Amino acid sequence: MQENKEIKALFHLIDDPDEEVFSNVSTRIVSYGRGIIPNLENLWENTINEGIQERIEVIIHKLHYHDLTEDFQRWKTSSFQDLLTAALLVSKFQYPDLATTTVLQEVEKLRRNIWLELNSYLTPLEQVNVLTSIIYGYYNLKGTEVGYQHPEEFLINKLIETKRGNTIINGVLYLILSELLDIPVKAINIPRQFVLAYIKPDTFEESAIGTKDAFQRVEFFIDPLSGQVFTHKDVENYFKRVSIPPTSGYFKPVSHIRIIQVLLEEFSKCFDSDKNSYKQKELLELAALLND
Repeated sequence: MQENKEIKALFHLIDDPDEEVFSNVSTRIVSYGRGIIPNLENLWENTINEGIQERIEVIIHKLHYHDLTEDFQRWKTSSFQDLLTAALLVSKFQYPDLATTTVLQEVEKLRRNIWLELNSYLTPLEQVNVLTSIIYGYYNLKGTEVGYQHPEEFLINKLIETKRGNTIINGVLYLILSELLDIPVKAINIPRQFVLAYIKPDTFEESAIGTKDAFQRVEFFIDPLSGQVFTHKDVENYFKRVSIPPTSGYFKPVSHIRIIQVLLEEFSKCFDSDKNSYKQKELLELAALLND
């Protein structure tokens, strides 16, 4: 972007010790849009003061965040809320210049490898065993418990790169592949867990499903940490152990919007330090943006 007098004046004020002045300056710079990022990067490269460099980084982040907010808004209002698209948007919070081609290609390779092993005669359990054996065996995906010291374990691009992710992002990949292959695996709302379920096809209204019906609609449950299958008895025992009475809502499929909200909310917990608290606030704002 061609630097005019106002931009030069704004850049000169980036080092103002008054936080209110800096806030106003950064807001005005952000109003120029992404086109000003190369100018800011050039300023960063020609600045030796680390404090000023940090402020420039904050402004660049705000510019990316503004665009990301608009991308999430478009995804929310789209006719089909594609889960892979949204997972990549979450990755772009940390990697704004992320090239998505590699992720898309790897997902397609996985889909094709699984598809080659499927046929119309397989039982639900056999279908899921194919999925699980390819993802966790052939592809060698590793699962980790959710931990907030490793933000990269919430991101699908890092999952593809390192073949290591936590329960949530592993589950997101499992759901993406299931949908691409027309296998009725859905996320459900089990308390304190991110659990998948193979849902039997039905012909009655969701709103009319009682607890027993919702529970029986589930063929079996899947732990996305490893792909292990759980029975109805396993889940009944879990509810007894945590002293929570099961209700129908726990066994109904969760929407793509809610899945991404959970991913954003849990991801935000990685940024609870004073230095990174603004990132936590922004991630929670993105989650709230997805509310109806």
